[in-house]
Amino acid sequence: MKILYLDCFSGISGDMMLGALIDAGVPPAAVQSQLDLLGLEGYSLKIYQDKTHGFQGTRFLVEMEQYHHPHRTWEDIRRIIEGSGLHPQVKRCALDIFEKLARAEGKVHGVEPRHVHFHEVGAIDSIVDIVGTSIALREAGVEKVYCSPLPTGYGTIQTQHGVLPIPAPATAELLKGFPIRPVEVEGELVTPTGAAIVAALARGFGPLPAMKIAQIGYGLGTREYGIPNFLRVFIGEGIERQPASEQEISILQTNIDDLNPEILAYVTEKLLASEALDVWLTPVIMKKGRSGNLLTVLCLPEKEEELMQLIFAETSTLGVRRRREKRFCLPRKHISVETEFGTVRVKVATCRDDSGWQMSPEYEDCRRLALEKNVPLKNVYICAIKAAREALNNSHNPEQYFCQTWEPTQ
Repeated sequence: MKILYLDCFSGISGDMMLGALIDAGVPPAAVQSQLDLLGLEGYSLKIYQDKTHGFQGTRFLVEMEQYHHPHRTWEDIRRIIEGSGLHPQVKRCALDIFEKLARAEGKVHGVEPRHVHFHEVGAIDSIVDIVGTSIALREAGVEKVYCSPLPTGYGTIQTQHGVLPIPAPATAELLKGFPIRPVEVEGELVTPTGAAIVAALARGFGPLPAMKIAQIGYGLGTREYGIPNFLRVFIGEGIERQPASEQEISILQTNIDDLNPEILAYVTEKLLASEALDVWLTPVIMKKGRSGNLLTVLCLPEKEEELMQLIFAETSTLGVRRRREKRFCLPRKHISVETEFGTVRVKVATCRDDSGWQMSPEYEDCRRLALEKNVPLKNVYICAIKAAREALNNSHNPEQYFCQTWEPTQ
């Protein structure tokens, strides 16, 4: 299994990505010849070795002809890519990246993705960056992509929509659910194109995975930040299946002995509806022999304050304990399978040692079908697991079922 690891020391952009892959050994001529299949005009490529703060790498630049900056919609770009003579794998990869970008732009501007008019990212240079990256990945034989946490930088940036905060709105939308890290660098370290590449391709985030490194490449950025501005990539063979991801979570706890149990049940439901990862009640004997409940809430650190205030508002407690812990999560994904009773969503997780998949049918789906068909609930469970296992075993690429991030579920 050939792995690509993106070490986003100073961020990521489309030109840095292509520069790094070429620096790692992808032939520039192979990229150029396949880009020609798009039939685009009005640009030329400039690829050369350069340095940033004493470190050598490859700079990839798209030079535009004067006044040749057509803006295109997502539908225009889709037609260009689908109508080209590119390999189907390259088309699929490029379309996935642009799809992420279109959805993010549509969300922040309040329009349907297909009607999105790209500005900075819709020009030829970004089409070249995204399609070129897709070409280079296939040329390198990359099967999986992993990424370091992303540095966002701070400040503002001038765009077609005026001055915007960093990260730009579309970039921020693309980064939802992904780990980021603060850095004291003023400037846009992660561009919308770079964020879309990561969102579409990365299977996980963290330190360098277990692999036998074959190539290392440095893609140089065009901006000066006072630090070396490069994207470093590692390409090599994976040694073992990627381990479970490490995640920091918050644990909130409080003891309650003077509240109606019906209210506690309501509070539990409301906490879960407010994106708590898990909530449970443990019977306890409190001071003076009074029976009570220990309310425990697991949540992401950014939800900590909101859920703590909810506990204060909805219960009689006067204090909440808080602590941070580490947890490890297997990569998982919901898939939908057809059974003789109907459609069931199944949560599927991969195991590190290739021992197979762990599967858990969604209770609400199974319960609904059991009531509708008047059959035992356990029968629906058995059929759902059997259908999920058959779907994965019969797939030519079972890894396609697993998402780019570890879902924050229990």
